[in-house]
Amino acid sequence: MKEKIDGVEIECVTGDIACQSDADAVVNAANSQLMPGGGVAGAIHRAAGAGLSEECRKMAPVKPGQAVITGGHNLPNRYVIHCLGPVYGVDKPEKELLAACYRNALLLADKKCIETIAFPAISAGVFGYPVNEAAEIALETVAATAPELKFVKKIRFILHDSKVLDIHKKVLKRISENKKYKL
Repeated sequence: MKEKIDGVEIECVTGDIACQSDADAVVNAANSQLMPGGGVAGAIHRAAGAGLSEECRKMAPVKPGQAVITGGHNLPNRYVIHCLGPVYGVDKPEKELLAACYRNALLLADKKCIETIAFPAISAGVFGYPVNEAAEIALETVAATAPELKFVKKIRFILHDSKVLDIHKKVLKRISENKKYKL
């Protein structure tokens, strides 16, 4: 599913975040030390190779909501933007911290003249954020940030299964139709 908001194409698909060859940057749902782990961070680090861990080591630790950028190493992408999402029920205020991940990643991408960026569902896995709430925050933040973007023209959400995809598609359709963004 694709929608255009303020000149930015927003797409929701299922797939592998480490296999987005047409994206200039992929976003890593990172841990505070920016090291390999499970889920998205593990997949990105495995595909990127040891050079990514070496580059990340110099930037750690990061705080929830923060975004930092590295090279893509062995990935088909020029860059990896690392965001530490909030742990649901632990990091407060979780809504603002999750929104900051998306906003900070997009503004960092725009600063680097990145045109296409691929996001996972940050914090909606092992960090326990309910998928419905996480999708609302992610897509509202992207829609609210779109008018500020000069270079980013395509934002893709790479989701791990059809259930999560359906949730994101419904939220994106509602936001696109309403043209009102809360954040």
